[in-house]
Amino acid sequence: MSLFTEKELGRLRETRLARIATVGPDGQPHVVPLTFTLNEAEGAIDVGGIGFGSSKKWRDAQRNQKVTFLLDESGGGEAYGIELRCTAELHETGGNQINPRFPGFDPQFLRLRPHRIVSWGVEVSSKESTAPVGRDV
Repeated sequence: MSLFTEKELGRLRETRLARIATVGPDGQPHVVPLTFTLNEAEGAIDVGGIGFGSSKKWRDAQRNQKVTFLLDESGGGEAYGIELRCTAELHETGGNQINPRFPGFDPQFLRLRPHRIVSWGVEVSSKESTAPVGRDV
């Protein structure tokens, strides 16, 4: 059984760009856009990229595994979002295989394990309800 609802899975499967927030050594949040892969078998999100092993995201996650993943989109009078509050697992190998659409990814990658999911405009049209709905998983 998935941590995600069917509608959340649909959004996570079809959307290609999201954001990740990490925390720097000074406590300052750092938010950047990135590509991701929904890892349905693991109930997780895998993130990596070219130069990922030397990125601020990677260094921040080495110090503090608490990260937030945000997928959101708006247009045509509607909006939706899925926020995942996660623990990041750091993997030193395998990142070059997580997203076949992008060759050349570094071997390092993060596997994001959600412990809280907050979504809005996903289960019902955002024209009907924009109130976020959260749950611990």
